[in-house]
Amino acid sequence: MAESITITDNRSGETIEIPIVDGGVSADEWRKLLPGIWFHDEGFMTTAVTESSITYIDGDAGRLEYRGYPIAELAEKSTYLEVAYLLLHGELPTNEQLDAWVHEITYHTFIHENVRKRFLEGFHYDAHPMGILVSAVAALSTFYPEAKHIFDPEVRYKQIIRLIAKMPTLAAAAHRFSVGMPFVYPDNSLPFAANFLSMMWKTAEPRFEADPALSRAVDVLFILHADHEQNCSTTAMRVVGSSHADPYSACAAAAAALYGPRHGGANEAVIRMLLEIGSMENVTEFVKSVKEGHGRLQGFGHRVYKNYDPRAKIVRQIAEDVFAVTGKNPLLDIALKLEEVALADDYFLSRKLYPNVDFFTGLIYQAMGFPMEMFPVLFAIPRTAGWLSHWAEMLDQDTKLARPRQLYVGQLERQYKPIDQR
Repeated sequence: MAESITITDNRSGETIEIPIVDGGVSADEWRKLLPGIWFHDEGFMTTAVTESSITYIDGDAGRLEYRGYPIAELAEKSTYLEVAYLLLHGELPTNEQLDAWVHEITYHTFIHENVRKRFLEGFHYDAHPMGILVSAVAALSTFYPEAKHIFDPEVRYKQIIRLIAKMPTLAAAAHRFSVGMPFVYPDNSLPFAANFLSMMWKTAEPRFEADPALSRAVDVLFILHADHEQNCSTTAMRVVGSSHADPYSACAAAAAALYGPRHGGANEAVIRMLLEIGSMENVTEFVKSVKEGHGRLQGFGHRVYKNYDPRAKIVRQIAEDVFAVTGKNPLLDIALKLEEVALADDYFLSRKLYPNVDFFTGLIYQAMGFPMEMFPVLFAIPRTAGWLSHWAEMLDQDTKLARPRQLYVGQLERQYKPIDQR
């Protein structure tokens, strides 16, 4: 027997049975019985805005899969560019397909000289690198006007290549400008993550050679952040994309959503919390104050996961590999003590507050030399592949223009009074 729910309109006594399909019920069926009655669902907490075959999350079980592949397997065995291919194409590539894909990405890493000279250098000297990145991505739409032809497969594919390829270049340029360092051109003899580190840190040496452990750590972190289904920035990408805007404009909107501290600023909030705690001796008192309602335990809990974030386990291993090269981040001991105390306390366990991916990523990036202002930028680089996957899927689905409803709670019709009578 098929699963279903039955809804009765108590005003009329009319009843309708709606089947449960893939864990959801159709709003079209709801409208048949209750036209003009809307769900009030602030933050889309219980609303599925689309059907998608890209990323699967089971928050209760702590599962995350890209196109059916568990995140732990991809992090262990794959590379970011291979995962980006998987997200966009639905299948892992063959050797020939991967070679062609990597070649195309590699040789589209350069940005137009006018983007750098006329645009990036026009920002104020203390501009935030994420603000620069958001603006630069939007500006690319003016350099590639053909990008508006979103239903031409060749044009669409070229923009996808360009965005994935140029995002690290723009990100590194935004950082170097914000700290007064000269722009570094891509080195296309280097792999994706190593090339990004070269553009970030190269000074006067003929060729920058990143430590392989750090390069691999960045690549794995990029895999972990490549997609996370219908989060705030991906929803922004889909909403703007539903208007059939070009992908650069939609991607800039997604990056702007990520710029907000509630979304892309979580790992920075963890660092600030650990700095506030100050030492291991203060951890117990800090946890006590959180339980009393003073402050929050940053890096714990998740809107979706009600179990241990599967990415957090992988990040812990990455942290060990990175600290073996850079030396231990002095905040690590505080973080480990905080995790130990919180996970031994039923107050947090009963609320299903477990460490999430952001709890250790900030410590890793900080140990590698990235300033906190770069944390959301580092998030945006890999998430571009996820954003574009959802954008392409949305276009193939011929998704309707996003136009949610509202419940009006303001005043009804009033008479206008001339200003001298108010």
